[in-house]
Formats: sequence, structure tokens, C-alpha cells
Amino acid sequence: MTINQEEKARKFRALHGGPQAFIIPNPWDAGTARILAAMGFPALATTSAGLAFSLGRRDGEGLVTREEVLSHIRAVVGACDLPVSGDLENGFGDAPETVAETIRLAATAGLIGGSIEDATCDNRRPIYEHAHAVERIAAAVEAARSLPFPFTLTARAENFLHDVYDLDDTIRRLAAFAAAGADVLFAPGLRNLEEIRAVCAALAPKPVNVLAGANGLSAADLQAAGACRISVGSALSRAALSGFMTAVMEIKERGTFSFIRTAKTFAEVSDFMRGA
Repeated sequence: MTINQEEKARKFRALHGGPQAFIIPNPWDAGTARILAAMGFPALATTSAGLAFSLGRRDGEGLVTREEVLSHIRAVVGACDLPVSGDLENGFGDAPETVAETIRLAATAGLIGGSIEDATCDNRRPIYEHAHAVERIAAAVEAARSLPFPFTLTARAENFLHDVYDLDDTIRRLAAFAAAGADVLFAPGLRNLEEIRAVCAALAPKPVNVLAGANGLSAADLQAAGACRISVGSALSRAALSGFMTAVMEIKERGTFSFIRTAKTFAEVSDFMRGA
């Protein structure tokens, strides 16, 4: 079954109004998108870090070009019939006009939603000044509203990922992004339930995406704290690379191959790729 872009967009938007938080996992290539779709998730989101790692590059330093990201988006979108939202980083430029163009290009590549962050990719000034950050989100909103389907724009406040542990400023930024028209708000890196509750309460009734972390909090915990949407960022990519490195270390250090016994068989993996 093939679903057109507008139908995907409406299904994705409706997920944000449901009674329960939904989990949106993050594939890093077409194969992992096929696996996640087959496992029954309602939507997918790309991961900038997962893509960067697959290209042998570091994330968050502007080392992956917009054209490479758009090619990646087309591959993920083409691998499944699920709605796909994209990690569009900072829009691949400082100017609001560049951010707007990125939204339009991402929609043309097949996305039904995407996120724009307020991180600069410049360690000397990691976060955009407040007014400029809001102007960039407003430009993204205007571009999204010009599309012929309901593109779901997520605005990200990146303080906590850059060791700026200022919850008040993070909430102030997200509230300003909401006022500028962002559909979903996201502050990756929140450290505990108290911070998550504070963000969700301050922004209600706007939906908030929460990034699952290594703090042991479950989807039920995050939903109870107010999360509408739960993503895992680069965690699935890192988990896969961890398994790869563990297997390689066994080969290198012990000269044994016991990892093969617990690996999925060729047939099992191949079965997920039907239709490719």
C-alpha cells in the first residue's frame, strides 16, 4: 500500500493529539527504516548523528551537507510507507532565509515534518542569540505553512546538549518558538523527570517531544511527566555500533566468533528487506 504525502502528514499530525504518548524511533538508513516499519511503529524520524556516523563523520560540527541529508531523507522515505520527520539540524545556515529553503527542500524530498534547532555548529557561540533563534523558527514556520499539506514543524532548544543547564532560558526559548508558530517543542538532554515536567507544564497544551535517555525512565514515566512524543535520537545507531564493536573486539582479542550464534540469521534480516 502506498500512502501519499498529504495522508502521511495528516496521520502524523493526528498522532500528536492522541490520548497516549507515541514512540518515534530513529533509523539511520533505508534498511533500519524497513525494519522499524515492519515492527509496527506509527512514524519515524531521522537522526543527524546516526547519519553522520554512517558516513564516518562527527555530528554537530556541520560536516554533513544539506544535499547529503536530502539524499538520506529520500532513501528513508522511499523505504517505507510511514510518515517520516527529519532532523534538519540548524537548517544548514544562519540566515532565516536558508532555514526556510531547507524546509521547502525537505518537503520536496518527502518529509511530512522536521526539526530546526538553535545550535550554531560553532563552539565559540554554540547557541544562537534569542531574537535570532526566534526569527529563524518564524521563517521555518512560514515556509511550512506555504506547503500544500500540514507539515509538522518541531523547534528545538539545544542548551542542555551544550552544557548550558539553564532551564528557565530553555523554557523561555521554547515558549517563544511556540508563539512563532512551531507545532512541537523539544529540548533534548533534559536530565530528569522534574525538568521534563517543568518544560511540559510550561508549554501546555503544545505537544512536547522528549528524548529517551540512559536514566532508566520508561515511556510510561515520560508520558506521565507530560511528553506527547518520545524519540531515541542516535541511541539505536549507537546500540548497533556497540554490538559491532563488541563482535570485532572478540575477533581481534580472542580469535573467536561466538557472536555469530546470537546474531540474526541472514534469512531473518533479509526478510525485513522485502520490496527493496
